[in-house]
Amino acid sequence: MIFKEQTKSIPITKMMVWESYKLIRSNRGSAGIDRQTLEEFDKVRSKELYKIWNRLAYGSYFPSPVKRLVIPKGCGKTRPLGIPTVSDWNI
Repeated sequence: MIFKEQTKSIPITKMMVWESYKLIRSNRGSAGIDRQTLEEFDKVRSKELYKIWNRLAYGSYFPSPVKRLVIPKGCGKTRPLGIPTVSDWNI
């Protein structure tokens, strides 16, 4: 007998996407590779949040590549930092 591995999806609500957005807003997220700022995102927020929710809810969401920066640490060392797009912060 062959068993197929199935994953259970978590229902994504519009409220979950909204709460995630509010957290991003409070953390003052930075622009990713698409260079879209929070201020620009806010101009079309309702439309963008709906698109994010729709893609998440129906399993068609694929994140954008992450912008990579190298930031200084103590003692002359550095470390990589990944910055997703504003839309991908919601995930």
